Amino acid sequence: MADKNKDEGLKRVVGVTGLSLNIINGTVGAGIFALPAIVGIELGGFSVFAYIFCGIMMAAIMLCYAEIGTRITTAGGSYAYVQAAFGDYAGFIVSWLAVFGWSILGSAALMNLVADSLAVIFPIFENAWIRGLLYFILLGFLVVTNIRGAKEGVALIETITVVKLLPLLGIIIFGFSLINYENLHWENLPSISTFGNTTLILFFAFAGFETALGVSGEIKNPKRTIPLGILFGGGLVLVLYLLLQTVTQGILGAEIGAVREAPLAAVAENIVGPIGGTILLVAAAISCFGAVSTDVLNTPRVLYAGSHDGLFPKFLSKIHPKFATPHWSIFCFAGLIFVFAISGGFEQLAILASAAILLIYLLVIFATIKLRMKKQDSSEKTFKAPGGLIFPIIGIASIIWLLTSLSEWEIASTLIFIAVASIVFFVMKWIKKRHQESKHST
Repeated sequence: MADKNKDEGLKRVVGVTGLSLNIINGTVGAGIFALPAIVGIELGGFSVFAYIFCGIMMAAIMLCYAEIGTRITTAGGSYAYVQAAFGDYAGFIVSWLAVFGWSILGSAALMNLVADSLAVIFPIFENAWIRGLLYFILLGFLVVTNIRGAKEGVALIETITVVKLLPLLGIIIFGFSLINYENLHWENLPSISTFGNTTLILFFAFAGFETALGVSGEIKNPKRTIPLGILFGGGLVLVLYLLLQTVTQGILGAEIGAVREAPLAAVAENIVGPIGGTILLVAAAISCFGAVSTDVLNTPRVLYAGSHDGLFPKFLSKIHPKFATPHWSIFCFAGLIFVFAISGGFEQLAILASAAILLIYLLVIFATIKLRMKKQDSSEKTFKAPGGLIFPIIGIASIIWLLTSLSEWEIASTLIFIAVASIVFFVMKWIKKRHQESKHST
C-alpha cells in the first residue's frame, strides 16, 4: 500500500474549485482551436454524437480515477495508484510513461506552439535565440511560482484558466445568434471507420485530466474533493467542447474546410471583425502556456513520490523548508521541458504520447478493480463508481479499441520505451541490493 508518510511536510491546500480548474486547464490546450474543423469536416452535423460517445468513454475512465483517488490519497496521482496496487515495477513504468512519455514531451511541444502563435503577430519570435529566451522566462516564472507553494501554483492556474476561457465563452455567447441551423443537419450517416477515426482524435482532446491528480498529496479532504473536482472539471470540458463545435459548425457550415487550421479564429472574425483572429492567436498562446503550467504544478509530484519510494534520485524527494514544496523536482522537471523545447528533438519522440496515456489509463483501471477487491475499514468512506464493473469494463474496452488504432511505429516505439525503463528499474534495484549487502557485510 502507499506510504502515507511520503506526504509529510506537504500542505493540503487544493480544494474543489482549484482541482476543477486544474483539470480544465490541463485538458483544454491547443487542440480545441483546430478541433472543430477536423471533426466538422469528417462528420458535419453528426459531430455532436462523436463528442457524446467520446464523453461516455472518458466518463468511464474518470469514474475509476475518482474511486481510486479517494482510496489512495498520497502524492503522485496515477503513479501512486498503480504503485499501491501492483508494486514498484508497475509504478516505475507508469511514472516514466507519465513524466517522460507524456508530460515533458507534450509540454515541450506546447512551448513551441506558444512561440509559433506569437510569431504570427510578432515575427521576432521566429528567431531561435528569442524563442529560447521566451522559454527561459516563462518556465522560470512557473518554477518560482510553484516552488513558493501549491496554493500559489493553483492560484496561477485558476487565473490562466479564466483568462483563456473568456474568448472561448465569448465565441459561444455571441456566436449563437449567427448560427445557420441548416449547417447542423446531416444527410447521410458517416461510415463506422470515419466515426471511429474521428472519435480517436477527439479522445486525446479530453486526455490530460489525470495530470491534475499529481497533487493528490496536497488536496484538501480528498475523499470529497477528488470526485467533485473530476465531475465538475470533466463535465465542464465536455459542455464547452460541445458548444464550441455547435457554434463553429453552425456559423461556418461548408466553409469550415477552408479554415481547417484555425476555425475558431474564423468564427471570431465573423463576430468582431479582423481583430478576432488576433485575439484567438493570443488565446491559443495563453491556452498552451496554461497547459504547461498545469504540468509544472502536478507532474513534479510524480518525481517526488517516486523518489520517496527509491525509484528516482533521493534529492528529488526533498521538501523546501520554508515553502513545503518538492523544489528540486519542480526545478528539474521544468529544466527538462526547456531542453526539449529549445532542441526540437521531442518531435519524433512525441509519438509516444498517445500510447503512453492509454497505457496509464488502462493500468489505473486495473488498479481500481484490484483495490476494490481488498477489504476496507468500514469507517473509511470512499467514493465507489456505480454499476459494479460496468464502467471499468467500458473503460478497458475503449482503451483496447483505441490501442488497436495506433500505428505500428507508435506501438513499437512505446514497447522500446518500456523496455528501456525496465532495464533502468532492474539495474537500479540490483545496485541498491548490492549497496545494502555491502553495508551489512561491513
